[in-house]
Amino acid sequence: MLEILSLVAIGLALYTLNASRNSAQKIGAEVMRLKGEIEALKASGVTLPAAEAEPVSETLETAREEAKEEAAPTDFASPWTAKSGEADAGRAIFGGEAPAVPAETVAASETVEEAVPAPAATPAKPKESFESRIGARWAVWVGGIALALGGIFMVKYSIEAGLLSPAVRLSLAATFGLVLMAAGEFVRRRTQPLIANAFQNAMIPGVLTAAGAITLFAVTYVSYEFYSYFGPVTAFVLLAAVSFATIGLSLLHGQALAGLGLLASMLTPALVATEEPSAWGLFGFLTVAWLANFTASRIRRWQVVPALANAGMALWSVLYLSQGSTLDVVPALVALLVLAVGHGVIWPGNVTAEDLPQPVDAKPADALDRLLAPPAVAVSLTGALAMTFSALVLASAVPALAHADYAFVIVVLALAILGAVRSWAIYPAILSAVAAFVGVATMVGLPDQGLIDGFGSLALPAVEGVIPAPPMAESVLPVPVLASVPVNLLLILAVAYAAVGLVAIRLRMAGSTAFAALWSVLAPTVPFAILAISFFNFGNLSFDAKHGLLAALLGLVFFAAAEGFSRAKGEEEGLFLPQWTLSAGGFAFLVLALQALTDGLVTTLGIILLGTVAVFATRLRRWPVLPWLMAGAAAVVAGRIAWEPTIVGAANLSKTPVFNQLLAGYGIPAALLALSAFELRHWPGERIRNLLQALASLFLLLTAAILVRHGMNGGVLDSSVPTLGEQATYTLLVIGASAVMMSLDLKSPSPVFRYGSMVVGGLSVLSVLSAHFIGLNPYFTGELLGKWPVLDLLLVGYLLPGIAYGGLAWYARGRRPMPYVILLALSSVALVFAWVTLSVRRYWHGEGIADWKGFLQSETYTYSVVWLLLGVLLLAVGSKFDSKSIRLASAGLVLIAVVKVFLIDMANLEGILRALSFIGLGAVLIGIGLFYQKILSGKSGAGEKPELNVET
Repeated sequence: MLEILSLVAIGLALYTLNASRNSAQKIGAEVMRLKGEIEALKASGVTLPAAEAEPVSETLETAREEAKEEAAPTDFASPWTAKSGEADAGRAIFGGEAPAVPAETVAASETVEEAVPAPAATPAKPKESFESRIGARWAVWVGGIALALGGIFMVKYSIEAGLLSPAVRLSLAATFGLVLMAAGEFVRRRTQPLIANAFQNAMIPGVLTAAGAITLFAVTYVSYEFYSYFGPVTAFVLLAAVSFATIGLSLLHGQALAGLGLLASMLTPALVATEEPSAWGLFGFLTVAWLANFTASRIRRWQVVPALANAGMALWSVLYLSQGSTLDVVPALVALLVLAVGHGVIWPGNVTAEDLPQPVDAKPADALDRLLAPPAVAVSLTGALAMTFSALVLASAVPALAHADYAFVIVVLALAILGAVRSWAIYPAILSAVAAFVGVATMVGLPDQGLIDGFGSLALPAVEGVIPAPPMAESVLPVPVLASVPVNLLLILAVAYAAVGLVAIRLRMAGSTAFAALWSVLAPTVPFAILAISFFNFGNLSFDAKHGLLAALLGLVFFAAAEGFSRAKGEEEGLFLPQWTLSAGGFAFLVLALQALTDGLVTTLGIILLGTVAVFATRLRRWPVLPWLMAGAAAVVAGRIAWEPTIVGAANLSKTPVFNQLLAGYGIPAALLALSAFELRHWPGERIRNLLQALASLFLLLTAAILVRHGMNGGVLDSSVPTLGEQATYTLLVIGASAVMMSLDLKSPSPVFRYGSMVVGGLSVLSVLSAHFIGLNPYFTGELLGKWPVLDLLLVGYLLPGIAYGGLAWYARGRRPMPYVILLALSSVALVFAWVTLSVRRYWHGEGIADWKGFLQSETYTYSVVWLLLGVLLLAVGSKFDSKSIRLASAGLVLIAVVKVFLIDMANLEGILRALSFIGLGAVLIGIGLFYQKILSGKSGAGEKPELNVET
């Protein structure tokens, strides 16, 4: 192996020598061309006095320096002649009064080109050549590796040959390492000013120093581990000294050497084991190494090495905190707090984007780009991730690990404070919210009887002699629970996070409105999530004063914050997001307070009253968010109804028809929604007004449907068997949803609302055809209609949906395509027709109208009469509202009646009923004809149908 490396080194040396020879030839050719150019100048009349004659190299150097001192480039009429008054630079070089060559021309001769005006734009950076990459970079790094391997192989050879004692071998190796580091410093002092910045990451001094550091680190570890020349304390101190010295020298030699020192410092605790490991010693050393690395990174503006330092700190913290239930969390907590403070004070600290070098072709970034890509983003992101992972491990160790809950809260708040005080801390802010929510959910979701492996959520192996092994490491017996989930501590976390969020909004409003807007979302959301999780898992759902009063207090605080920030913002136009988010957060906390302090009907009414108060508050504050709080209240009430349709529970629901808790639980929200829509009649935003009107209509239909179902089922709403009344409720809900979407589309046209409303309406029509007319039709199922005439199942299942479809069709006229409107109108007519027909059957057969009862002659005759009357009624309504679809439905009903009379009545009726059937049909048909003639004749007289007056 050593021979192969020697051949490689010889090859690289030959290649470098050849490259140097080529460079010398190029320099010689360039000098000859410069001499030729001077001869050309002399031939054109420029003389060079003997007294001022200087060697070509000195002349060029003087021209170069004077060219740098020029304030601005000079325009030339030709390569050899300057404009009037611009020949001073030429005189400085050649002397005399003859036309001189400007200094720029001589300076440009370095590239063997004629003088041209300097370009305005910065030239593109040339691509590095293969020669430069091989000769100037790879050769340096391979040489450094070869030196380090040479020292290792020398020691190996001496061991195998038995030439020297171990002490002498190690002493020689240590001396070799020190010589390499000294050589690195010597070469740096002599060559660094001459080396281009392009090769800063391949500096020969840094490579020599790195090779020496590796040698010293290896010598120290071998002396301790294999020969036991000194104990663990001495080995630890020596390894730490090498690590810190390497980090300190990185200020002179670059970021690569700092990475080597970081790696050595992170490996030192794992390499040196003691019989009594100390957590304070472990994290104290890691903290000092981390601080040294960050200090060097701040001085040199590095990002890669500090990001790796954050990753190392995270790895050690997670490894330590996952080991057992008897560990001390305080040392790890102190290290994490130092990490947070170090980010806020040392690096990135108070750095801004202007403090860091920017690319030449960098474009101005907008607000979102500046927010998501802050300066030193790699450092802040990795630091936030390190604290987040550690916080989640602490949360998963509750309650098995003592004080893990307090440590979790402190780490989350430290991360949040970091995200609040620094303008670049977008990712600490976001990850603090993630850690808070996920950590609290993890604590709540843990089992009550210990953890599966007995030591924590992560069963990582202990590092022998560094991290103490947990007790009973070979068993999987459960560990007894040390404490319950700290509810009060969770509430403190919610309050503290809210306070940090409000302070962050105040600090960021002047500098970064986007960051302030982000914190305005996090400030109420995270505390609300924590408080809600705590209440629904550990609180008394009937009455909980602790959670309820705290939620009410936070709600008022956020409303006050919205007021204060809105006043500070003034009357500037545009969206002010903190006003929306803080008001919505305050409203959410008040809703949670109502949930905790009240129950049943009172909660439902309190939520909708709270929304109504927000609507009437628009008289005091013209905030756009206030009316939308009423829509949010309606959504919460709708969710409560979906969860518990009886409002108060089936056991507590009164069986009195109409006047029961359902009337208040459904009817009062409908009335308050209608009142709110009326209050907003002059509000500039029509969208919210239309939405509240649609919601009021929906709740009104629901109120009617639920009261009818309650009355016809003897005070019982829920049933495991599908019924027509239940399906009718769903149909009304779908119709209401279609109306709501159509209302939203009126003010703000959207393809989602436009086509969504028609899709929902079409699906409801299919549901009616499959369920109301076939699947759940009482004529086929035999379901009893209820004891109350008219207020029965037919009213809920057919008449109310029919009226709803009619209203939706009327609402959609001129706003939706005519085929869709006709579909809704025909569905309305079909449902009303079914209600009339089935009501006739109920009249003759009672509450049971099953098909097995057959038909009576009087019942058959009644159908003809009712159908004809319904057709006439629809004809009048269609003419009144000029609805072609209703008139067509009327014609369809009359046609059905005609077919029935001629095909069914003629065969089944006898005597006077058959005669009356035909007489009635004839009279109705004649009346309809007269009606059409009169109406159409009147229209033709107005000039609309002149073709009707033509004699035939």
